[in-house]
Amino acid sequence: MDLHGKTAIVTGASMGIGKAISIALAKEGVNVVLAARTIEKLTEVKKDIKSFNGNSLIVPTDVSSKKDILNLFDKTKKEFGRLDILVNNAGIFTGGNLVDFSIRDYDKIMNINLKGVFICCQQALKIMIPQKNGFIINISSNAVFKGYPEQSVYSASKHGVVGLTQSLANEIQKDGICVALVHPGGVDTDLIKHSRPDIDKSLLIPPEDIAKTIIYMLNLSDNSWVDEIYIRRRAAKPF
Repeated sequence: MDLHGKTAIVTGASMGIGKAISIALAKEGVNVVLAARTIEKLTEVKKDIKSFNGNSLIVPTDVSSKKDILNLFDKTKKEFGRLDILVNNAGIFTGGNLVDFSIRDYDKIMNINLKGVFICCQQALKIMIPQKNGFIINISSNAVFKGYPEQSVYSASKHGVVGLTQSLANEIQKDGICVALVHPGGVDTDLIKHSRPDIDKSLLIPPEDIAKTIIYMLNLSDNSWVDEIYIRRRAAKPF
């Protein structure tokens, strides 16, 4: 697909993987809608994009809020008239033993990591289905393959994203919309500092590698698509 002139929404765009994806898309000529909670950090990303004459729009968004998500998609459609790409990247991590885990923290994780993805997909489809095309890429985690201790709730939220994505991909294939999963393992972000403080920082995956993977997927020919990609640290155990 020729990405130039397309429009994308990236959630969690203010830092880490989301920032890297937003910049990579803008370098391909995509109009990038930057969605996250922190305006100051979004402004920094916008400045980075503007430095190479890329185009972006800031829409402060808390993906746990349906009102914020509706505003995000409304402003995107008003500004660009369409939506070609949605990258559901926003996510949080809280660890802890299941026996002591609070319902408050459980709800917070599920509202952002799973419900936010659900509502964003729902709103994207309202634009993409009439267009008869579009791409939705959901960022999951290697936690869906490995049962890390003290990560049961985070893992459950990402398993939910997998189930949602797989069913949705089959549901809307007839509408010309492609849906995919990317499972990063051990990326150099703030989240990894809390979830895997045991990993040597020098062995972590650069966020830009995840962004390059997204660009690879979107640049495939009209006859090809990738349903799922798992990217591990080279130092981690294969398979």
